[in-house]
Amino acid sequence: MRIAILQSSYIPWKGYFDLIRSVDEFVLFDDVQYTRRDWRNRNRIKTPHGVQWLTIPVNSKGHYLDPIKTITVSDPSWPARHWRAIAASYARAPYFTCFAERFERLYDDCRDTHLSAINYRWISVLCEVLGIRTRLSWSMAYELAAGKTERLVGVCRQAGADTYVSGPGARAYIDPAVFDAANVKLVYFDYSGYPEYPQLYPPFDHHVTVLDLIFNVGPDATRYMLGR
Repeated sequence: MRIAILQSSYIPWKGYFDLIRSVDEFVLFDDVQYTRRDWRNRNRIKTPHGVQWLTIPVNSKGHYLDPIKTITVSDPSWPARHWRAIAASYARAPYFTCFAERFERLYDDCRDTHLSAINYRWISVLCEVLGIRTRLSWSMAYELAAGKTERLVGVCRQAGADTYVSGPGARAYIDPAVFDAANVKLVYFDYSGYPEYPQLYPPFDHHVTVLDLIFNVGPDATRYMLGR
């Protein structure tokens, strides 16, 4: 049983969903500290004028040590602005009209006040669109041990996982010996080697929200992801 544990992100890039596809359970690790100027509350879209950030305004001032799960939205009007920006940039994409109604409704119905809930809502729907059936869960559903690696191993044990799939950036702090001692196999996911796809507004950029992939290639989206 394979598991991955990662912080929630706002409308993540395709690599995030490749990691989800590669495991049996994906745990949104929102008990950890919120990081500013990161992917937690923002992502990028392609526009005729270059890459543009879409950022959910949050109450982070004075809350720099708070966990992601407690971070709240500071301006409830953000969904309308984000949808207008997306529609303006992708209206001419081949599959925009196929998905526009569903995503516009998702924005219209977004009344969540907590960033974690917003991210979960988007990740869940995007998994459905991409045909990903991996179980999504929260770190809040588990007892968390002290220590960065010990926390991960503890969740693996409680979930009954024998393999932990980590993002490559975690090499800097993961202690492999803790996984070895718990008899849990540690695997690092590799994001390299993505093929390019027909994308509006060159030059090509891999590091944009997965909506870019969906609007441009529609049902062929997973052909341009690594986990075949």
